[in-house]
Amino acid sequence: MNCWISCAGRAGAALVAATTLFMATFLTAAHGDPVKIRISWVAIPNNLPPLLMEKPELMTRAGQSYVVDPIRFPGTPQSVAALASGDLDIALLTFSSFPLAIQNAKLEDLRVISDEFTDGVPGYYSAEFLVLKDGPVKTIEDLRGKSVAVNVRGGGTDMALRTITRRHKLEEKRDFTEVEVSFGNMKATLLEKKVDLVGLGVPAMSADPALREVSRTLFTQRDALGPTAQVIWVARESFLQRNRAAVIDFMADALRVRRYFIDPKNHHEVVDLVSRVTKQPAAQLDSWLFTKDDFYRAPDGVLDINILQDNIDKMVQLGFLKNGLDAKKYQDFSLIKEAAEKLN
Repeated sequence: MNCWISCAGRAGAALVAATTLFMATFLTAAHGDPVKIRISWVAIPNNLPPLLMEKPELMTRAGQSYVVDPIRFPGTPQSVAALASGDLDIALLTFSSFPLAIQNAKLEDLRVISDEFTDGVPGYYSAEFLVLKDGPVKTIEDLRGKSVAVNVRGGGTDMALRTITRRHKLEEKRDFTEVEVSFGNMKATLLEKKVDLVGLGVPAMSADPALREVSRTLFTQRDALGPTAQVIWVARESFLQRNRAAVIDFMADALRVRRYFIDPKNHHEVVDLVSRVTKQPAAQLDSWLFTKDDFYRAPDGVLDINILQDNIDKMVQLGFLKNGLDAKKYQDFSLIKEAAEKLN
């Protein structure tokens, strides 16, 4: 038994309990509980959400105005259903799943709030589609009658594959078979000749020396689509309105971590951090991670909305989307801009 309580008696203990309850109630009323922000991710280190809290000293408002809960999904399309059901607050979507979320899932209040990364920016990495050097596929036309792998139907790499094969008069199902394979299993699936081509939207996979030794790049996503808003942050306007201050705090902290990660002077420390989290050897990360051999990440977190508009227009032209939409109507970069002001 605590000595102070035994000496003061039950009355003193009751007073302490009452005072503690009062203070807890007062603080909760004055400041409120931290807002829980559930955010999706697919692959590390492509997606930053699961890495943010690896730099807790930079996440200065975590646990105060917000708490972040990164939730893994197999691909971006699955995040749409979670947004619609209220089981997710911020989703990382591709350029292809974003308009479908608005038109098919009827999420008219969806807003683009930040860039995650852009594929195909000149001078930076673009997702690669690999075939075996000694395999039967030498040209895109050789995919006729073959099997190909993407991580998820409806995702960015799937759209690039369908676009470039259609350009070469090939149609999925009619001319080739497409299967879903997780990024982590792509290498084995290709080496075991279960498929003839794999779409690697993860630079870490492309940089694997063992895979590089036996494979070659047939084409890139940039070849198919040009620059693409490969992954963007989106949220429903109702959530943003209810929790604007907390979301801005979170985005400021996330932007601080992003800038730290892409700063060349922190490269070796960041490589070691990501190596520890992903269990990948640092040597396999060092040459490309957060460099120009990686995807482009805007330092201010603001997406070039014209790239997203071009992606949507191409989806309509190719028949992947029935109706177009004006991307500018669905953007709200005011939060990331206010977040950036907190860092300046």
